[in-house]
Amino acid sequence: MNPLKKLFKQTVIYGLATVLPRMISFLLVPIYTDVMAPGKYGEITLIFSWFAIFNVFLAYGMETAFFRFYKETDNRKKVVTTSLLSIIGSTIILVLIGILFKEKLSNALNIDLPFMNYVLGILALDALAIIPFAWLRANEKPMRYAIVKILNVSLNIGFTLFFLILLPKIANGTATGFLNSIYKPDYEIPYILIANLIASGITLLLMIRVYLRRPYVFDADLWKRMVAYAMPVMVAGVAFTINEVFDRYLLSELLPEAIAKSEMGKYSACYKLALFMTLFATAFRMGIEPFFFSHSDTKNPQKAYAQITNYFVVMGSVILLSVVVFSDVLKKLLVLNEAYWEAMPIVPIIVLASFFLGIYHNLSVWYKVTDKTIYGAYISMIGAVVTIVINFVFIPYFGYMASAVATVSAYGTMMLLSFYFGRMYYPIPYNFRKIGFYLIVSILFSILSFYIFERNLFVGIPLLVLFLGLVYKLEFDNLKKLYLNR
Repeated sequence: MNPLKKLFKQTVIYGLATVLPRMISFLLVPIYTDVMAPGKYGEITLIFSWFAIFNVFLAYGMETAFFRFYKETDNRKKVVTTSLLSIIGSTIILVLIGILFKEKLSNALNIDLPFMNYVLGILALDALAIIPFAWLRANEKPMRYAIVKILNVSLNIGFTLFFLILLPKIANGTATGFLNSIYKPDYEIPYILIANLIASGITLLLMIRVYLRRPYVFDADLWKRMVAYAMPVMVAGVAFTINEVFDRYLLSELLPEAIAKSEMGKYSACYKLALFMTLFATAFRMGIEPFFFSHSDTKNPQKAYAQITNYFVVMGSVILLSVVVFSDVLKKLLVLNEAYWEAMPIVPIIVLASFFLGIYHNLSVWYKVTDKTIYGAYISMIGAVVTIVINFVFIPYFGYMASAVATVSAYGTMMLLSFYFGRMYYPIPYNFRKIGFYLIVSILFSILSFYIFERNLFVGIPLLVLFLGLVYKLEFDNLKKLYLNR
């Protein structure tokens, strides 16, 4: 099968594994915003932001290192067991540190102390599932990966709906009994965390076979090489996650206390409307990351990498314009409480930022296949500096709009830097005329639709149809050749 066709087939499956769970979980946004005021929604958003940051520390780049060494060694079992033992040991150590310094962490992270046990439990369970999921991807088992991921989120959502919607109704009509004993009013945040904990525990049990079916060998020399490769990836991951979620924490700290969590809640709810671009970029990345390594030794892999980026930009441009044009429709479906709509002007900015991030991930192939992961760390750190500086300087004056501008500035900077260094160390023949055309036209049409004509569908829809016509005219033959070429 044509490697590009195989890539897109796997990307569709990984996309389902990513998109379906997040689409299902996205349906929780109307429930969260309906049962919780912006301030409380801001609080749970802050906790999830810390999840994202600490997940990177608990993974410390071992997932990417696993792909790299798993593909290049004859003794793959040793790579698997060394990776598993490394993650087990580091998880135990970090969780113990978390327990010992729980109170200090609670104060530093602005998370209520009673929530910390749930947070540590979820982090530990998710960390222990990292290598099993990587093993599925490395062995090209996207269907099994998709089933477990979808089941994880389905369980999470099921228990969340039970705790937030069903349990209060049942318990209020019951004087005694088990359900009444576990119901507590004004307990939404702990219930959400408990649902996450249960789902993460069951998911790890489903993946436990990867832990149980092999004799364990720890190769110290292999581990040192994997860690040396992984550390820059971790630094890049931390910096990248700061770009993605740290603005919530800065909003909670830099805005007046009376409005901080409320503003953070509005920002986070409208930020969710960029989810469609984020899902597409994530699904694409999960398909291309194993592809990058497995095809790095083939004849002229740069040509394939260039084609992949071209297709990503084409599809991403369509998603960018579509989300912007229908943003008012989406907000009425997904953010039911009008109190959150005040932050709608951030939507095009955040969607564009997610698009830039997706392009960056495509461009990052050069430092991954050349083992120059330190450049990924440098680039992400520069992006983090951009994020922090803009937020610190401008949040007191412009609130969450400063956070949105910081996000697009950081990802745009990272995209340009990766392209610049990539040309120096691993030239790839990107079609800049095509990429530039789609970027400029989709951004221009988005500005016209959202800001100039104020989300008027009678203007936005014709612009989208025109853009789709351009894509059809320019890309149909190429896509047809790709599909028919076996």
